[in-house]
Amino acid sequence: MKRGPVILAVGLAVVAGLVAVLASGFQHDPRSISSPLLGKAAPDFTLQTLEPDASGTSASVKLSALRGTPVVINFWATWCIPCQQEHSTLLAVSREFDGVAKFYGVVYQDKPEAIDAWLNARGRAYPTLIDVGSQAAIAFGVYGVPETFVIDKKGVIREKFTGGVTFEGVASLLNTLITE
Repeated sequence: MKRGPVILAVGLAVVAGLVAVLASGFQHDPRSISSPLLGKAAPDFTLQTLEPDASGTSASVKLSALRGTPVVINFWATWCIPCQQEHSTLLAVSREFDGVAKFYGVVYQDKPEAIDAWLNARGRAYPTLIDVGSQAAIAFGVYGVPETFVIDKKGVIREKFTGGVTFEGVASLLNTLITE
């Protein structure tokens, strides 16, 4: 029996299988990563804002109290390069949807002084929340930053983006959620 054609056939079968596996990945947006929380109620949290209110004290934000409005939660950190790159996009989309959707930045394992300086240099458009002990991040299953969760009016997580978001990706989803 000749081994050449058999080896060639096996090699072609292996290569065809690898090509099929790789090609199937091209159908998905790499910034949209599945999460076991998709389609489920967002874990509730109560976090303090970094920015003081008019009375000079930090306000509390309770996620479940925001029902009735789409919410975008972005977990980020000052030491995160992709967070720096996506920040202007998040500022722009939050301004575009001001009054119809809520945006919150949840700081992941960072220091308030560094956060304040970072935001002063790059701009602010929505409240920054301090996640002491990373409890909210743990509840959301955050394994790295940036991670962005889009929550519908009923408090259900509809999308999770890992890595930098695009204006079009978040805006398109928010337009859908606003009209539902």
